Parts: sequence; C-alpha cells; structure tokens
Amino acid sequence: MQVLDGGLATELEARGCDLSDGLWSARLLADAPGEIVAAHETFFRAGADLAITASYQASAEGFAARGIGRAEAERLLARSVELAREAADRAGGGRVAASVGPYGAVLADGSEYRGRYGLSIGELVEFHRRRIGTLAAAGPDLIALETVPDVDEAVAELEALDGIDVPAWLSYTVEGERTRAGQPLEEAFAVAAGDERVVAVGVNCCAPEDVPGAVGIAHAVTGKPVIAYPNSGHGWDAAARQWAGRATFSPDEVISWIEAGARLVGGCCRVRPAEIAEITRIVRDYRSSPDRGH
Repeated sequence: MQVLDGGLATELEARGCDLSDGLWSARLLADAPGEIVAAHETFFRAGADLAITASYQASAEGFAARGIGRAEAERLLARSVELAREAADRAGGGRVAASVGPYGAVLADGSEYRGRYGLSIGELVEFHRRRIGTLAAAGPDLIALETVPDVDEAVAELEALDGIDVPAWLSYTVEGERTRAGQPLEEAFAVAAGDERVVAVGVNCCAPEDVPGAVGIAHAVTGKPVIAYPNSGHGWDAAARQWAGRATFSPDEVISWIEAGARLVGGCCRVRPAEIAEITRIVRDYRSSPDRGH
C-alpha cells in the first residue's frame, strides 16, 4: 500500500497563493514555481509516497488564453514534473505522477463534474495526446488520468496513451456507483480491464462516502490495484468558484477503503497535510498488523 498526497491547490491557497483565474494552480508554474515545490514537499514530509503534479488544469489552450505560446506551454507542462521531483528530492525521496485533468477542467466551469462536453472521442484524443506526450517526456513515474467524469473521455485518454512508455492510472470522479455522466461503474472500469498500460484504477475528487462501493467495483471488474483519493466532502460551486457544504472526510475511513480493495490511498481537494500524516500512520499500522497487513 502507498499513500498519495492531498489537495495541492488547497495547500497553495493556504500559503497565500491566488488561484482565482482559469488556470488554477497551473498559473504558478510560470509565476511562482517555488510555491509549488514547497507545497509538494509539505505533503512528502507528512508521509506521502507520491506527489501528483500541478498540471491538472494545464493545457496549450489554457495557456494561450493568457498569451503564452505552445512552446512555452509545453515547457511549463514539463516543469510541473520537474518541480514535483525537486520536492521529492528535498524530502528524501518519493514518486511523481503527472496529472492529466479532463477536458472539462480546462473550461474552468465545473464541466469535469458533468462530462458530456459535446466533443467526439476523436476530438478528445487530439486534445489529450500532445499534453500526455509532453508530460511523459519529462520523466514522471506515472501518468495520472484523473477526475474523469465520462466513459467516452476515458476511452479517449487511453487511446492518447498510444506510444507512451510511462505506466498510467485511470481515476473517475463519481456519484454513488455511477460516473458523473451517469454511466454504471462496471462499464466505466471495464474499458481499462485488459489494458496493461493501466497499472491502477479507481476514484478521486468524489465524496468520501462513495469510495468503498466504487473501490469494490473497480477491484471486481479489473483485478488491478485500486486507487482512492476523495475530496473533503465539500461540493464545487462553479458559478461562485468556491467549495460549498461541509467536510465529511475522515482519515479513519481509509481502513474501509483498504478492506474494499484500495492499495493507493490519499486525498484530493481540501485534504491537508495533517490528514495525509494521519492516513500515513493508519496505513503503517495496518501494514504492520500481523492479521491484516499485506
């Protein structure tokens, strides 16, 4: 079992960074790279084995809207991997997963929690292919195809992996036992079941209470290691560009995720280093228990 980091953007905001524009934390790749390194390092020092890069909302299209050309955009994408690697080195080691957010993340209007953008699978392949290639060339340990709301986008992202020699995980954002677009999770996970490039499947940026059921389905359908990193339980208000509701995340729930089949666990938006430290303690205790650890 391994521990993932928590909400990178949340930590950056806690450090005083302004993430109010459409690029979110990706803006800091150009404007404040040292803040990204420091935020990653905080999670590593809390016990995380793996950091997810600040490239979730980064794309040539998004950078172009700020007057940044394609060559510079690709340099900034690669920089996201370099910064996470620097943080790992400072903290004494750790792995890096290059974040590939869904097309909806680039729209910055909450579409990643709906899917069904009106694009064909082919158009989605073209959107994802070049950014995946750029991130892979920067040398991450893994590619994180994360917060995927729709089976069609998952199919497109898997096609965009053609020619990429970096292993990937596929992680859906879900509601209950369906994708955000409404497809059954059995169907959603089936698209990766026979794909050897995909080394883990699971869920992220969902309500914590949706994790155990989704993890069980992912494990049953694919037989692959399962990944789980929900958000705090708050919901994203795209119009107000802020989180709403109440937190329901508790590190103690990690045991139920593990017993459902999860082998990589952590948090997403609004999950802080203190909670990752507690998850680390729980996972270490679980691993060392002679009747449960494996």
